[in-house]
Amino acid sequence: MSSAGEAMSTTLNDHGAVKVSTQQQKSTKGGWKSAIFIIFVEVAERFSYYGVVGNLITYLTNVLGMPMATAAKNVNIWIGASAIFPLVGAFVADSYLGRYNTILISSFIYLIGLVLLTVSVSAVPFHLRRAAFFTSLYLVVIGEGGHRPCVQTFAADQFDENSIKEKKEKSSFFNWWYLGIVTGATIAILVVIYVQDYVGWGVGFGMLAAAVVVAVTVFLIGSARYRRQRAVGSPFTRVAQVFVAAARKRNVVEKENGWNTGCREDGRCWADSEGRAMVRGLARTPQFKFLDKATILDDLDSSTATINPWRLCSVNQVEEVKLLLRLIPIWLTCLMFAVVISQLSTYFTKQGSTMIRSIGSHFHIPAASFQVITGLTILTSVPIYDRLIVPMARNITGLPSGITMLQRMGMGMLISILTMVVAAIVEAKRVDIARSHGLLDSPKSMVPMRAWWLVPQYMLVGVSDVLMIVGLQELFYSQMPEPMRTVGAAAALSVVGVGSFMSSAVISVVQDVSSRCGNKWLGDNLNRAHVDDFYWVLAGLSTLNLCIYVWVARGFVYKQTESDGTFGEEEMRETF
Repeated sequence: MSSAGEAMSTTLNDHGAVKVSTQQQKSTKGGWKSAIFIIFVEVAERFSYYGVVGNLITYLTNVLGMPMATAAKNVNIWIGASAIFPLVGAFVADSYLGRYNTILISSFIYLIGLVLLTVSVSAVPFHLRRAAFFTSLYLVVIGEGGHRPCVQTFAADQFDENSIKEKKEKSSFFNWWYLGIVTGATIAILVVIYVQDYVGWGVGFGMLAAAVVVAVTVFLIGSARYRRQRAVGSPFTRVAQVFVAAARKRNVVEKENGWNTGCREDGRCWADSEGRAMVRGLARTPQFKFLDKATILDDLDSSTATINPWRLCSVNQVEEVKLLLRLIPIWLTCLMFAVVISQLSTYFTKQGSTMIRSIGSHFHIPAASFQVITGLTILTSVPIYDRLIVPMARNITGLPSGITMLQRMGMGMLISILTMVVAAIVEAKRVDIARSHGLLDSPKSMVPMRAWWLVPQYMLVGVSDVLMIVGLQELFYSQMPEPMRTVGAAAALSVVGVGSFMSSAVISVVQDVSSRCGNKWLGDNLNRAHVDDFYWVLAGLSTLNLCIYVWVARGFVYKQTESDGTFGEEEMRETF
C-alpha cells in the first residue's frame, strides 16, 4: 500500500515483468546525485589505464629488453584487446549479471591485475618477470572488459528518459562524462609516467592500484542511490527469433495497409478492427519491411494455445532488431575516424621527436608529452560546448542536445580531415627545413624547427574527439534496444580498437604500394618517409568516408515511440 500523498503506477515493461515506480523513488534515486559517484569510478579507471599504456613501451624495451618492433606489436595488441574485450563484458552484463554486479566483479579483477602488476615489477625474480608481467597485464584487460561498457551505461541509466528535465541532463551527462575520462588520463600522463621514470615502476603501478581501491569504495558508498536494471537473458536470442520468424513467414501476405496482427511482449496477441496493434513501446517503421513478417499471426499461430517465439514476435521486438541494423553502417563509417586519431601516439610523436622541444637552456619536453595538449583542449572544449554552444543551438532547433547526435559526429569527422591537412602542411615544412640544412640523411639530428608548430594538430584532435567520440557514445546508448545498451557502449568503444588495427593495415598497404613504385614510404628515416604524403592519403580517405557517412546518416531514422496513436519527438530522419 502507498500513502495518500505518494503517486504509484504499475506498468508492464518490455519483457513482460511488472515494474512499480513511485514519485518517492524518482526523487531519492538516480539523477546527478547518483551519476557523480559512477563518474568518479570512471575517472579512476582511466587514470589507471593511461598509467599503464602511456609508458608501457618504455618498460618493455628498457626493462624487459624487448626489441622496439616486438614491443610495439605487444602494445598494439594489448590496446586492441582492451578496446574489443568490452563486447564480451557487455554481453555478460546484459544477459546474466546485470550492470551493477558486473561493475563490482570486474573492478575487483581489475584491482587484482594492478596489484599483481605492481608485484611483478618490484618483487618477482627477473627470469620470471616477463611471464608474471604479461599475466597481470591481461588480467587488467579482463577487468576492463567488464568495467568500461557497464560503467558508462549504468551512469546514463540514472537519468529518466521520460522526464524532460532528466532527458536534458542526460545529454549534458555524456559531455561531462568524457571530461572526467580526459581528466583522469591527463593526470596519469603528467604524474604517473614521471613517477615510473624517475621514482620507480613499483611506486607508479602501486598508485594505480590505490586509485582503484578508492574508486570502488566510493562506488559502494553510493549503492543505495542507484537505479538498477536487471539482466534479461541473452538479447541475441531475441534478435535471432525475429530473423527465424520472418524467414518462416516469408511467403505470408500482409494486409493491404501494411499492418497485421501484433503480439504483446508477454505473449498475448491482439488486433483492432483494422488489424493494427493497439499498444506498442516502439513505433513501427517502414525500413527493413521483410522483418515485419515476424509479427503476422497465421493460422498455425492461431491454432496453438501458446505462442512460439520462433514463429511470432512482437512489433517491439522487431523494431529492436531494426535499431541494430540501422547502427551497423554508422559504426562502419566511424572506423576511418579512429584510423586518423591513432596517429596521435605514433607519427605525431615521431614528428615531435625530431624537433626542438626545449624551454630555456635546461628543460626539454618529452615528445610524447605533447599529447597533453589534446587532453587540455578537451578539458576546455567540453564546458564551452555544453554551457555555451548547446543552449544556443537548443534555442534554434528545439532539441535537448542542441544538434542531433549524427550532426555532431559529422562535424567531428570534418575536423579530423582538417587535422590531417594541417599535419601534412606542418610535416612538409619540417622536411623542407631539414632539406635546406642538409639533414635529410641524418634522422637522429634535430631539425631547427620548434615543436610548437605541432600544437594546432594536437588541438584539432581534441576538438574532433569532443564532437565525434561523445556523440558516438550517446548515439549507441540512446538508439540501442534497452536490453542491449551495455553492448551498445562496448560497440562504441570497439571503434577505437578496430580503428587501431585498421591503421596498421593501412600503413602496411601504403608501404607495399610505395615499395612497388620504387620509393618506399614510412621507413625508419622520418625525413625521407613521406609522412606528409601519408597524411594527405588519410585526408583523402577520410573525405571519401565522410561522404559515405552523410549518405548513410541521411537515411537514418532515430528511435521512435508510439503512445495513444502519436509519435514521440524522436521521430525524425537525419538532416545535413
